[in-house]
Amino acid sequence: MRLEGLYAPVPTPFNDRGDIDLDALSFNFDRWLTFPMDGIVVSGSNGECPLLTFPERAGLFRASARLAQGKMRIIAGIHCASTRETVELGREAAASGVDAVLVLPPHYYKGQNTPGSLAAYFETVADSVPVPVVLYNMPSNTGFNLDPGIVLKLSSHPNIIGIKDSSGDIVQIATICRDAPEDFGVFAGSGSFFLPSLAVGCTGGTMGVANLFADACRDILASFRKGDLDRARRLQLEIIDINQAVTKRFGVPGLKAALDHTGLYGGPVRPPLLPVSQAVRTEIAGIYDRFNSIYGGELS
Repeated sequence: MRLEGLYAPVPTPFNDRGDIDLDALSFNFDRWLTFPMDGIVVSGSNGECPLLTFPERAGLFRASARLAQGKMRIIAGIHCASTRETVELGREAAASGVDAVLVLPPHYYKGQNTPGSLAAYFETVADSVPVPVVLYNMPSNTGFNLDPGIVLKLSSHPNIIGIKDSSGDIVQIATICRDAPEDFGVFAGSGSFFLPSLAVGCTGGTMGVANLFADACRDILASFRKGDLDRARRLQLEIIDINQAVTKRFGVPGLKAALDHTGLYGGPVRPPLLPVSQAVRTEIAGIYDRFNSIYGGELS
């Protein structure tokens, strides 16, 4: 498997009792399967992974692999606090039929992270889980940046196929693109810097806004690949506001509110997260509608 193309990191749907709603997941998958995406990430940051139990995550992997019907690849977020549990969840993910797993660096004892301990962690996971491993750098959530030196060391492991980098540090992303093996995929982790990441060598991206506007994200990728940089640039600039609204500004509660606005299922978040206010829902709807109008109008 090569890490390339367009993926959406999807939210986990809950019902009013706070349980995972598999009917709602099925409803959303029916729509996502019509989107121009190569795959879906489940149990990632947008999937509220720290708030799910081990059995819930394993069940989510099984359901997602089944619902994908072989039409999209599924990458499963498996990070747990210990190496042992991460490996166990990775094996559950592989047995469920997912295509790859996504793994954050250890971050509770981040002060003890060293190049040696990080290499031992990721290599143990990659040696023990029988599907490809994708590294995940998300310093805004973990408080720890996975720097290029350790990424490049790990890029030579035969079962580590790439990295999703959500740092927004374009120099770091460019360094990895430049120095990693050619078959090591580098993904932009946000729609807000998708085009700059492609320009320095990224093979694709996984971004929250793809849950809503996969067609526009695919358009950026296709326009860049065919050399229509003017169109790619205009799309990139216009998509920033809606991407920021459902990621950095309002987070998972904002993404779920946007999904509700589009007719997909967003639904409740799981505490300690709280839903956005009605005023924020209205603001998100306005940002969504503005981009939708622009993309369907002057950018069509």
